[in-house]
Amino acid sequence: MVSKAICYHLPVFLYYLYVVMYDFVNNNHGRGRYGGRLQFLTVWNEILQTLYFGIATLNDFCGSDVRPSHSKDIQGRKSVLQKLRDILLASVVFPAGTFVVCTFWGIYAVDRELISPKSLDGLIPVWINHALHTFVLPLLIVELAIVYHQFPRKRTGLAIVVIFALAYLIWILWIAYVTDFWVYPFLKVMPAYYRVIWIGAFMVFFPFLYLIGDFINKTLWGKDTRAGLMKMKRQ
Repeated sequence: MVSKAICYHLPVFLYYLYVVMYDFVNNNHGRGRYGGRLQFLTVWNEILQTLYFGIATLNDFCGSDVRPSHSKDIQGRKSVLQKLRDILLASVVFPAGTFVVCTFWGIYAVDRELISPKSLDGLIPVWINHALHTFVLPLLIVELAIVYHQFPRKRTGLAIVVIFALAYLIWILWIAYVTDFWVYPFLKVMPAYYRVIWIGAFMVFFPFLYLIGDFINKTLWGKDTRAGLMKMKRQ
C-alpha cells in the first residue's frame, strides 16, 4: 500500500529538484560576484528544501514512520533517516523556509527595490519567484499537517537554528567586509546602528520561528507530541 507521505514527498521533491536546476542554470543574478548565487538565503533555502524532501522520500521507501504513541517494540525500529528528517525539518528547514517567505514579502510590501528591484523582472520569471518566495511556506504547512515529526529537545533545536542563522549572518558580513558589497540592498542604505538592530532581530526571529513550528506540530499532533515529551523526560 502506497502511503500518503510518499504521494506528497515524491512530487514535492521532484518539483524542488526542477526549481533548483532551473534556477541554477537560468538565473544569473549574483553570478560573477564573490560567493555567486550562494550569497542569498533564498538559494540556501531552496537547496535545503530539496535536500529535506529528498530525505523524506527516501525515508518513505526504506525508513520508518514511528511515533511516540506506538508500542515500545515499534519505537525501537525508528530509522536514522526518520531521525534526520525530523530534526532537519524542525531545526532548519521550517525556520529557514518561513523566514524567507515572511521577510521577502514583508520588505517587498514596504519597498520592493530594497529586496527585488524591478530590473530583475526580466531575468527572473514570475513562477520561479513564487516557487522560491511564496509556495515554500504552504508546502511546509501541509508537510506538518500530514506527517508527524518528533521535534528535538528545545535546547537542541534552538541551538541548531541559532548556529544556522549565525553561519549565514557571518557569511553576508564577510562578503560585505571583503568586497564592500551588501548582498541585500536594504542593508546598504541602513545607518550602522540600524544594521546592529537588524542583526539582533535576525538572530531572534529564527529561534522564534522554530518555536512557531513546534507550536504548530503540537497543535496538530497533540497525542503524539505529549507522548514524545514524556519519553524525553524519562531519558
